[in-house]
Amino acid sequence: MGPGPGKGAVPPVPPLRIGNASGFYGDRFDAVRDMLTGGPLDVLTGDYLAELTMLILARSRFKDPGRGYATTFLRQLEDGLGLAHERGVKIVANAGGLNPAGLADAVRELAEKVGVPVRVAHVEGDSLPVPEGFLAANAYLGGAGIAACLRAGADIVVTGRVTDAALVSGPAAAHFGWGPDDHDALAGAVVAGHVLECGTQATGGNYAFFGDHDIRRPGFPLAEIHADGSSVITKHDGTGGVVDVGTVTAQLLYETGGARYAGPDVTARLDTVRLSQDGPDRVRISGVRGEAPPPTLKAGLVRLGGWRNEVVFVLTGLDIEAKAQLVRDQFDDAFARHGSRPAEVRWELARTDHADADSEETAGALLRLVVRDQDAEAVGRAVSGAAVELALGSYPGFHVTAPPGKGAPYGVFEADFVPAAEVEQVAVLPDGGRVRVAEPAETRVLAALAEPALPPALPVQATRRVPLGRIAGARSGDKGGDANVGVWVRDDEAWRWLAHELTVERFKELLPETGPLTVVRHVLPRLRALNFVVHGLLGEGVAAQARFDPQAKAVGEWLRSRCLPVPVSLLDTSALPDTTEVNA
Repeated sequence: MGPGPGKGAVPPVPPLRIGNASGFYGDRFDAVRDMLTGGPLDVLTGDYLAELTMLILARSRFKDPGRGYATTFLRQLEDGLGLAHERGVKIVANAGGLNPAGLADAVRELAEKVGVPVRVAHVEGDSLPVPEGFLAANAYLGGAGIAACLRAGADIVVTGRVTDAALVSGPAAAHFGWGPDDHDALAGAVVAGHVLECGTQATGGNYAFFGDHDIRRPGFPLAEIHADGSSVITKHDGTGGVVDVGTVTAQLLYETGGARYAGPDVTARLDTVRLSQDGPDRVRISGVRGEAPPPTLKAGLVRLGGWRNEVVFVLTGLDIEAKAQLVRDQFDDAFARHGSRPAEVRWELARTDHADADSEETAGALLRLVVRDQDAEAVGRAVSGAAVELALGSYPGFHVTAPPGKGAPYGVFEADFVPAAEVEQVAVLPDGGRVRVAEPAETRVLAALAEPALPPALPVQATRRVPLGRIAGARSGDKGGDANVGVWVRDDEAWRWLAHELTVERFKELLPETGPLTVVRHVLPRLRALNFVVHGLLGEGVAAQARFDPQAKAVGEWLRSRCLPVPVSLLDTSALPDTTEVNA
């Protein structure tokens, strides 16, 4: 054994083990207990907020000013408080939503009821003046307020709208004593936080290559954060799922854009991230560089956008296209007789039917009608009545998946930016003291980076026309009305092909729905990945439910299913059907 530290030497600060127990409002309820009892942990986080959730909470608080927070979190704490106290685990969650002070009070009441002594703090200041016609407006805060609460001795910190990664970067900053100018360390924690924020998506959930692993019940992830900001992503021993470079890459690409991943505390450079397998179910994240954050904060505004209704017709057997056209014609006639037509009428025919099917369900196709209007009546009885009246006078085999309803309001999420200096973040400490959190002294306006050099292209060779997903993974998601599609491959030769083959033009060719839209490609060589941002694909966002897949969750899988010529040298030809086309 080598010599110990010299006299007066400061021992290294041990890694901080931060786990996640929620990726959204409605995630696995028993994850809090599982994470607290499954292995050693220092901090347990929970992400409960999403764009759609903010609308749900805004409507909740409109009905009851004392609500506006994620009530599931309170129920999870009924036994979670005692377990965390026994194990010395801090809990940090953004479940406060639109009312973090109200949730903090409710946690104190619960703690008194169950007899667990805890020090509760909360962060506020994200709430902005609400413009006329909107339900809520909130700035995305960083982790500095969380860090202030933990430094003051809080056992539980609840916040409103903070960035998802702040739930990790805040505790890490408090533990290691990072200051606002420790950009590289903060950026490393932000990257780790982004990997953890969606829970089991980092441990095999929603993973392109799910068939390679047993993911029937993946465990929730945790990160071992080190003093320099590097980390190891892992999970508790004995839990399901898998943590490997692929699952971490997939989550890194999720809902991001270019190489500069901007946040309130730091801008993390995703083009500097290095991933390496550090053992079974362990992936090391290192090399992350950070820059000063931008001078503005993202803000989210939610409002009611109008009224919508939906009817899904089941078309069975023969003449599917003709049956669909008959329904459309009959509705056009009904709207004309009614004297009005909804502002937006959208039809989608999903050909789920199979020829000569051996069950009725597999012989059926789905025709989906979605209508939207500012007037509730225009999408109410006028639509549901027209659908019901067709029951005995339309196509043979007429039926619908559910009785037509009267319509319901839909929401709209709008993103904006506000000067950071105008947002007053406040840490409300366990003793009731209020500490204003200073904004970073240094900021930097975001600028586009030059596209990195591409690897040499593969030499011309024989190809087979196969689905892209035979060699590439993908993960997609939403940001307001935009969608992002991250695509990656698992070896350098495939990267040489992908980087040159999957251009914006090829992307639009494979996904015709994106043809008229603006698509921006970002290249991330260290991840062997491309990230495509499709502007406007989701209309007014998830709450407006404009598409069949309103959050773009499956756009990546649609892309992977599309066929294109792939070099034979990259394929496992033994796994391909004999009918696959070969091109010289």
